[in-house]
Amino acid sequence: MQPTNPESYSTPAPAVWPPTAVPGRPSRHTPEPTPEAAPAAEAVAQNPAPAEVPVEEAVSDPEPTYGSELLDELRAQIAQFVILPSPEALDAVTLWVAGTHLQPAWQHAPRLAVVGPAKRCGKSRLLDVLTETVHAPMLTINTTPAAIFRSITEENPPTLLVDEADTIFGTPKAAEKNEEMRGLLNAGHQRNRYVTRVVGNDHTPHKFATFAMAAIAGIGDLPDTIMDRSIVIRMRRRAEGESVKPFRSRRDTPALHDLRDRIAGWARPLLDEAAGLEPEMPVEDRAADTWEPLVIVADLAGGSWPRRARAACARMVAAEVAAEEDHSSGARILADIRRVFAAQREVDSLSTDELLHHLRQDPEGPWAEWGRSGLTARELGAMLREYGIKSGNVRLADGTQRKGYMRNKFLDAWRRYCPTVHSVDAPPVP
Repeated sequence: MQPTNPESYSTPAPAVWPPTAVPGRPSRHTPEPTPEAAPAAEAVAQNPAPAEVPVEEAVSDPEPTYGSELLDELRAQIAQFVILPSPEALDAVTLWVAGTHLQPAWQHAPRLAVVGPAKRCGKSRLLDVLTETVHAPMLTINTTPAAIFRSITEENPPTLLVDEADTIFGTPKAAEKNEEMRGLLNAGHQRNRYVTRVVGNDHTPHKFATFAMAAIAGIGDLPDTIMDRSIVIRMRRRAEGESVKPFRSRRDTPALHDLRDRIAGWARPLLDEAAGLEPEMPVEDRAADTWEPLVIVADLAGGSWPRRARAACARMVAAEVAAEEDHSSGARILADIRRVFAAQREVDSLSTDELLHHLRQDPEGPWAEWGRSGLTARELGAMLREYGIKSGNVRLADGTQRKGYMRNKFLDAWRRYCPTVHSVDAPPVP
């Protein structure tokens, strides 16, 4: 029998925040903190998220509740079987799992991108644990997009679990073959994004729902459009001395199912409240949309989770922003064009078609998957115009003249934005 939800789930706990609006509950305010405010739950003391809150802003956490105790238990269960790259990542995965049980309340369905640089980083093991704890898991191994479309309902969407995503998106050929799957994962991030297909012998147009939370695991980064809609978990191989409990279905599944059912029982009465919350977020734009369900789950649970959820959100988003700046589309296109010219023995010019061909052939580059059908001449021109580089008529090695790019037009931009990619031995552009 499930315990009834205590009053603290729907009313502010005493002395938990400064006397301002409670995050996620704009109409509610809390009194001044008192010395008796309880510390964080002991269950998270073993692997706490590092707190870097300025002294003048530090506040006490609310009292632990049934919801926070469930999240603590789920966090501990996940940590038994897989080592996450940071305490914040472990918090994020815990909140994401709980969020799958409240999917009808969300406007956005965050993806969980579980990526790693190589095999044996724990990606598949994490998906094993997620399969036994998320709401209505749907494994998509060898499943066609059409079957997935027909499995998603607006009232009770499943949780999609995609393993070995590198076999789906890892090469330009595979990505082109699975463009419909990528479109499904992109569209399903936001509610009311339908896919229209014709069905039946009379080819009647029919709208299929796409909204569903999804965990996607693979080697290497996923396509940019999916990464941008994801909470990114960058897995690593276990170091010497790190150990985890082997996952055995017969032994471990009953306990995980029991925990899953208790989380679902706690979450179900909170659907309406969750749908009405608009939490204060530490990030903006799409990152805020993606992380909002996790922060709402934390606010509903209370205890130390509201603080830890926001800390995880701020730090993990900042880490991805920094990684994106290191490999942004602008600097990336310049670096990749530098490599193309180097591979072509520093020819004076390349036609636009030839340059695009070489860019799309790079298995490590994003250009074959850029947009709907790969990077186009128009998109390439728009990127390079930001650096003062324009196409023009160029004379090629065979004597013909076509639209393309002169190597010497890139020299200044290469020096400024990707100086470590090969060497630029020509004199500076005046």
